[in-house]
Amino acid sequence: MTAAADKRRILRASAAALLVAALVLVTAVLPAEYGWDPLGTGEALGLMGMSEAGETALRAQPGRWRSDAITFALEPFEAVEYKYRLQAGDAMLYRWSSDTQVLFDMHAEPDGAAPGYAETFAKARSDSGGGSYTAPFDGIHGWFWQNRTQQRATVTLETRGYYASATEFRDGREFEYELTGDAKDQP
Repeated sequence: MTAAADKRRILRASAAALLVAALVLVTAVLPAEYGWDPLGTGEALGLMGMSEAGETALRAQPGRWRSDAITFALEPFEAVEYKYRLQAGDAMLYRWSSDTQVLFDMHAEPDGAAPGYAETFAKARSDSGGGSYTAPFDGIHGWFWQNRTQQRATVTLETRGYYASATEFRDGREFEYELTGDAKDQP
């Protein structure tokens, strides 16, 4: 073969590869990735909308990552509630412990719900708990602890998450806490 024949062969192969690439771009890539279907092949092949965001394990959080830690002393048969203001989808990591077993109820009150209405997510007697929580709706979300022993109980709560305020309910009173400290490290 001559050098001129080799050049023609390389040019023909390059042109064929470019044509195949353009065909794949127009028939598959543009409909699947960009939702543009100039030939109608994307619809026929079921490729339209593949790039649209669907369910994902990741969710961007609009608020600031904060931390909070608080300790409650509960005399015999005394109770306290501590709740965070969360929007639907906001996440929180938590850990609580007590030096004696207490009755706890992790629950939430949706914004606009009838007075006294709450959804309970966990209720038991224990001396500790921990995990993650994602708010199913806008409202206040948190815990009720009651000391049902004859001795004093100390409950400590540590949280990190996307909230700006907390409310303590004790002895028929409410105490609002504006939480301004950002979490500097991961829990």
